[in-house]
Amino acid sequence: MGRIMGTCLFIGIAGGSGSGKTTIARNLAELFDVEDAILLEQDAYYKELDHLSLDERAKTNFDHPDAIEFELLEQHLRELANGNQIERPIYNFKTHAREKETKILTPARIVIVEGILVLAMRKIRKLLDIKVFVDTDADEMLLRRIERDIKERGRTLESVRDQYLATVKPMYLKYCEPSKRYADVIVPEGGKNKVAVNMLINHLRDYLQKGE
Repeated sequence: MGRIMGTCLFIGIAGGSGSGKTTIARNLAELFDVEDAILLEQDAYYKELDHLSLDERAKTNFDHPDAIEFELLEQHLRELANGNQIERPIYNFKTHAREKETKILTPARIVIVEGILVLAMRKIRKLLDIKVFVDTDADEMLLRRIERDIKERGRTLESVRDQYLATVKPMYLKYCEPSKRYADVIVPEGGKNKVAVNMLINHLRDYLQKGE
């Protein structure tokens, strides 16, 4: 099945971990009222690992497509396109597990889908009206990831380093970076690229105005 013919616009924003894609996606969503734009983050769809110990969960390759429940993400996109609300999972990065609670999201005219693999997965990519790849220098992405994981996710420098070398970098080169070929728009340097970000903002505003 291909792109959804519905009443909402799907924009996918991909890029490496620390590229700035999440910042761009959140900033876009926050510019508009909730009935006009919502954000759907790929990270919320990490598969349930509560059958594993915490140590075993930490060893999981979270950057491989198999770590994500893309079937549920696809189902939720189709539900939103059909005007139905969804119950989006809530993922806890400190425990590597889903919370028991979910977040209710109601349909909006613009749905922003953000994640490292949203352009790499054909079944997700084919549903997107606009495909964006945020292309940032590898060293800058690593520094951003170190700062984020230590401050926000309770990681140590050693654990961030080991995970980066073991899975993050190899999976980026294997799955994420090659998906750049599918992008309609490539944004160098993430949120620092004000020209590209403003072009996206203006396009989304035009879309909303045409539907009024």
